[in-house]
Amino acid sequence: MSEGALLLAAVPVVLGLPFLAWVAYLRTDRADWIDVAWAFSLGALAAQFAVLGSGDPIRRLALGVAGTAWGLRLGTHLAVRVAGGAEDGRYQALRADWGPRPHGRFLAFFLFQGVLNLVLGLPFLLGTTDAAPGVPAWTWMGLALALAGVVGEALADAQLRAFKATGTPGTVCRHGLWAWSRHPNYFFEWLTWMGFALAAQGRPAALAAWLAPALIYLLLTRVTGIPPTEAQSLRSRGEAYRDYQGAVPAFFPWPPSRKVRP
Repeated sequence: MSEGALLLAAVPVVLGLPFLAWVAYLRTDRADWIDVAWAFSLGALAAQFAVLGSGDPIRRLALGVAGTAWGLRLGTHLAVRVAGGAEDGRYQALRADWGPRPHGRFLAFFLFQGVLNLVLGLPFLLGTTDAAPGVPAWTWMGLALALAGVVGEALADAQLRAFKATGTPGTVCRHGLWAWSRHPNYFFEWLTWMGFALAAQGRPAALAAWLAPALIYLLLTRVTGIPPTEAQSLRSRGEAYRDYQGAVPAFFPWPPSRKVRP
């Protein structure tokens, strides 16, 4: 299939799963189901492009397995979190801002997340349709970098989960990776997408794959990631989190200063 045909075939996935998340939101009054749909739909895109793409079969298989595994891990992690805890504070804040009837706005917000997934899926689209035979070295290098990102994010998630299981309300996790970055999970998520973009390189058109990590960086640092998360943390943890902000960088990890105490 051509790249245009592959994009058209992706529309039911990138809009269908967010719509189902909106239906789940209506039934459960939890808007964070969109996070689950976002991860699963991107994993499904990677698999779909690998199956329908026209590039080297080994490269298609490698990219498809990597993207699908990423989506399954993150989607499952988020689904467990949504099913077992309170609604993410970011969506509680949106609900408060949007008033008593936010359903239409949430539908538009959910579907927009799906449209953005077409951009985030570019590494898989461009990598699986490259007509060059064989698997270039940078594909393996990129997938190794993506794997490092997935492992780092999983470790950060596990450290935060362990802290929440033993911590007290109002305290801030300053253990492990969380002493190096206030959002190590976001950093490693971005690193994963840098790896996927590198894995897609080869022909000139593949330069467009770098739009995916650029968009991820913008979303995480300026839009749906750090700003609302930190606003919620300041509301719930107050001065303790403000001290944490002064001691630990927001995104890129850096060795902890003496101000950081476990």
